[in-house]
Amino acid sequence: MNCPHCGYVNPERVKSCLDCGYNSSSSDTTEERNSLFYEFASFVDTIPRGERSVEPKFRNIFSRVFRKHGELEAERLFIVGTALTTPKIQEVKETWPKPWLFARVFLFALLAYLGLYLGVSLFQNVNFIPGLIIVGAFAVPFTTLIFFWEMNAPQNIAIYRIVYVVFIGGILSMLVALVFFDILKNNINPITIGVSEELAKAVTVIFFVRKLKYKYILNGLLLGAAVGAGFAAFETAGYALRGLISGNFHTLYATILWRSLLAPGGHVAWAGLSGAAFCMIQGDKKFEWNLLIKPKFLRIFILVVLMHALWDTPITDIFPFGQLFLMAASWILVFRMIRKGLKEISEKKWRFNFYPFEPSS
Repeated sequence: MNCPHCGYVNPERVKSCLDCGYNSSSSDTTEERNSLFYEFASFVDTIPRGERSVEPKFRNIFSRVFRKHGELEAERLFIVGTALTTPKIQEVKETWPKPWLFARVFLFALLAYLGLYLGVSLFQNVNFIPGLIIVGAFAVPFTTLIFFWEMNAPQNIAIYRIVYVVFIGGILSMLVALVFFDILKNNINPITIGVSEELAKAVTVIFFVRKLKYKYILNGLLLGAAVGAGFAAFETAGYALRGLISGNFHTLYATILWRSLLAPGGHVAWAGLSGAAFCMIQGDKKFEWNLLIKPKFLRIFILVVLMHALWDTPITDIFPFGQLFLMAASWILVFRMIRKGLKEISEKKWRFNFYPFEPSS
């Protein structure tokens, strides 16, 4: 069953294409297919993909969130990134992905959290408290991470690797940050906090992306987001536990709620930007320490540190929705980095098409 839209071979009885989401049941009539629109679409398909625009169309990015998706579509997503399922560079699409699984993950996490909340508040059962803290701390950071994973167009990182980086990278980055705090001792302020935590996450991200296997900008963005998600979740769990120890359940719930609402624009986005910036300057070269002083990397890293410092200062309380403004700024940078990542793939595909006998990059 070849998809009439993209040519992908789907299993039988699949209504929507597992690759592009095209629904054959809502296909147009023969007369419409012979219209000027379809002629124009066919003409566009003849244009070399390296010359197509990869500019974002925000109304289309989330167009598949509210569609009905089967288990086969989810299963196909979860098997990407292995040696057998990673596409070659010439097979990677440089158009904007349309993620949808992250919304389902959030719903599942929300249902789990509500069940744990009822167990604690309604039945007064303390056995539900650890699960409440863990699920509440990980729900939004992990959901945001799944969004980054779906946006990873090269599809060369398996989900098990992402989970590994979340836990190991999150813990490692927190330990490195504690080392920096111990060195600073009494010189703790929003600036030093921003430098220490972002430097700790950047060092951890570089440890994971230094191998040439993860050489794309989108790879750095994803693995950085994984480290940031682990950092954010463990930090939230710690603050929630402090609220519980104080004997105030209101503080426990408020901590989980507000930190979850702000999580997408904090550690997850910041670490993702640092990882993407490093992959952008490393490219196909082997890791060297002098890469860290390249202006392209330093500009992004310093901007991330400044946003983190502003986040922790009382200044954000002076003007309305200060942290929401910083969240929006972070995601503007994230989408700009995704665009650069897609353009990078387009350029590599163009180079492969014209120089197929060069070593694959």
